[in-house]
Amino acid sequence: MDLTDGLNELSTKILEIKDQIHTEEATKNAFIMPFFDLLGYDTRNPIEFVPEFTADVGTKKGEKVDYAIVIDGKTQILIEAKWCDVDKLDPHNDQLTRYFTVTNAKIGILTNGIVYKFYTDLEIENKMDRKPFLEIDMLNLKDQEIAELKKFYKDAFNIDNILSTAEILKYSNSIKRLITTQFENPDDSFITYVLGEVYEGRKTQNVKDKFKDIIKKSISQIVNGMVRDKLESALDTKEEQDAEEVAAAIEDIDDTPDYETTEEELAGYYTIKSIFSDFSDPERITYKDTLRYFSILLDDNTRKWICRLYLNYTNYYIEFPIYNEDGHRESEEKVYIESVNDLYNYKDKFKLVFDKLNS
Repeated sequence: MDLTDGLNELSTKILEIKDQIHTEEATKNAFIMPFFDLLGYDTRNPIEFVPEFTADVGTKKGEKVDYAIVIDGKTQILIEAKWCDVDKLDPHNDQLTRYFTVTNAKIGILTNGIVYKFYTDLEIENKMDRKPFLEIDMLNLKDQEIAELKKFYKDAFNIDNILSTAEILKYSNSIKRLITTQFENPDDSFITYVLGEVYEGRKTQNVKDKFKDIIKKSISQIVNGMVRDKLESALDTKEEQDAEEVAAAIEDIDDTPDYETTEEELAGYYTIKSIFSDFSDPERITYKDTLRYFSILLDDNTRKWICRLYLNYTNYYIEFPIYNEDGHRESEEKVYIESVNDLYNYKDKFKLVFDKLNS
């Protein structure tokens, strides 16, 4: 069975029965051992998947790790298991840290059968890091994390390969979490940094409070715009039968209450309709307002955009699509304007785009 399919099946099982699992032992049998079975380990072989692995720590003799995985005669992975009802695993990793220090294992895994945290010793040799380099949430599986998990297949296990990417993985994940947190709820230090770049007045608390919402809204617009642009790009490569589905996804992204159509944008729209009346039925010209720009369309089709007006910025500009010889859009041309009346200066460009879209 493919690892992704197996993990998804196990994820469904966890969701269905987790509320009926009341002990650590039941968690091990129902969730943890099946997880490692999927990675190719023989969890019924006590020589390979060693239960109650003894690790003497200082004066504490006979302390036991829940499991140790032995590959080619070497202890490679230590696993500390908790009951699946344990929400926060971090308070428990002191125990795993002690085990890690007195064995030759380079990988420590802390899990409650739902979340799996993978640790190594990137910061101080032979001392387990406080933060994991990989975290798998069985109820929120991500393709990138599954790809990393494949490195732990028994038949593919190579500790040097794992450790070579662990540092990048650990810090990139930390950076993404930090950025996500700041995007969702920017703190004072982040707000102060942004204000230092864009605001020349005094950075009072009232100013920071005011800008907090502005920053959140601006970030939301940027992220939505990036996702929408990728989807629009996909329209050019999708088969015709898929186009409506992708276009609908774009419309869902743009359908937010965070913007309103301005008088300038409507003036631009009516100006372009007037221009098109010289070579087409102006009723074929429609518009769609979005977070970042005001899009002029032919036949109300998001795939057939004539131009995009950026009139909510300090400098006004238009964006025209550029088509290759096959009629596929390959890039955009940006043209700055002083006012909406300047649109009349680009009648030839409008005609060129119309001919491409209408062919």
